[in-house]
Amino acid sequence: MRLAELSARSGVSTATIKYYLREGLLPPGRRVTATQSEYDGDHLRRLRLVRALIQVGGVPVASAREVLAALADEDLDRNERLGRAVWSLPHGPAPDEDDPATEVGRRTADALLEQLGWGHGPASGEPVAPAYGMLVTAIATLSRLGYPCSTEDLEPYGRAMEQLARTDLDLVERYGTPEEQVAAAVALTVLYEPVLLSLRRLAEAEESRRRFGGK
Repeated sequence: MRLAELSARSGVSTATIKYYLREGLLPPGRRVTATQSEYDGDHLRRLRLVRALIQVGGVPVASAREVLAALADEDLDRNERLGRAVWSLPHGPAPDEDDPATEVGRRTADALLEQLGWGHGPASGEPVAPAYGMLVTAIATLSRLGYPCSTEDLEPYGRAMEQLARTDLDLVERYGTPEEQVAAAVALTVLYEPVLLSLRRLAEAEESRRRFGGK
């Protein structure tokens, strides 16, 4: 397909596609004349992923480039590709080491991960995921403001996330090749987070109605 058709099928303007080509986010097409190239289904799939990352997820171009590099690294297995790619996504603020609540957050996070049997904390011997820092920061904030944040309070959320993770990867495994599965996992990480947030709020509203409605 030519550039105009790629634009029409992807919903991305030709100017934006040319920008992605210049930035190395999209591989060059097959040159057919001095001024024209042809593109195929791989370009369309890549373009949809780039659009999910940048235009929908708000991922900066530099971070998107890191994600795509991880996806293309054939020296990594599926698990490593997905981990590297997700780690390249933007994350929340790192823990403030000058905040006394950070130590509370770190102790609680470590105890929670151990209780859940997840190997993502510093004591696991594995590389520490950026999401670990997000968790420490979030628990520190809860502690500082006096809201419930013990391991007992947080464990049910962790167990619910285990089920969500299984659902996520069941969805990803609908895709055919390992490359498609990893790309889909990254796209759905970005695209499903608003779905999860909205469903949680709707579920809370429904539970509130059931518990407190009419009282």
